[in-house]
Amino acid sequence: MSLPEWAAFAPSALDHKMGLELIEVSATRTVGRMPVQGNTQPFGYWHGGASCVLAETLASLSAFAEVGPSGVVFGIDINATHHRSIRDGWVNGVATALFVGGRLGTWEVVLSNDAGERLCTARVTCALQRPSRRDT
Repeated sequence: MSLPEWAAFAPSALDHKMGLELIEVSATRTVGRMPVQGNTQPFGYWHGGASCVLAETLASLSAFAEVGPSGVVFGIDINATHHRSIRDGWVNGVATALFVGGRLGTWEVVLSNDAGERLCTARVTCALQRPSRRDT
């Protein structure tokens, strides 16, 4: 699947530093991954904060796809449950829209290892600021 043109400019400096690779971006589903290497805690395991960064980034990009390039999104809530650890390879994430309304959207983000085993389940809620009619 090809990425929307704006997606090439969407990842932040933090996303670049963490090695984010985007695979698919839409309002209902966004897919990406990050390497474990460089994103570990002091004991060599994937850092739980990295899970939150990946989850919020994927959900926020889906939210941005919903409101469009003239809109604005803000992450307002994140909850992450860590199921298992990982020491190498990639952490793959899929953000799936659970609810998208006028001003709020919530995405479930499932993070897994290369074998497809679930590492983390996150829920991210974003505020959606759609462009006003005079802005379009």
